Amino acid sequence: MDLQVEIMEQDEETAVLAAAGEVDAYTAPKLKEALLPLTKKENFLVKVDLKDVSYMDSTGLGVFISALKSTKENNSSMKLVHLQDRVLRLFEITGLIEIMDIEWGANG
Repeated sequence: MDLQVEIMEQDEETAVLAAAGEVDAYTAPKLKEALLPLTKKENFLVKVDLKDVSYMDSTGLGVFISALKSTKENNSSMKLVHLQDRVLRLFEITGLIEIMDIEWGANG
């Protein structure tokens, strides 16, 4: 399955990046290419909507780790929202849920 990545909303302080499909070794570079530039804007919030991501592997986690590192370096922030249970479980198992801003409820 392919991955679609789209910046849904953007203003001077916030962007919403929506991803749909599967994030794996083949599709992760597409996500990284869209996400990393947003994390390099100072005092900027990037919300990553993962409600339509049905699968993610360690390569996908690596993209989010890189993005988190970039937010720290650039005084920006990232919030992951609307994670499906399967994807959320991956963040729980790896302990990333402890260091990343993740909101998995319906109102994320």
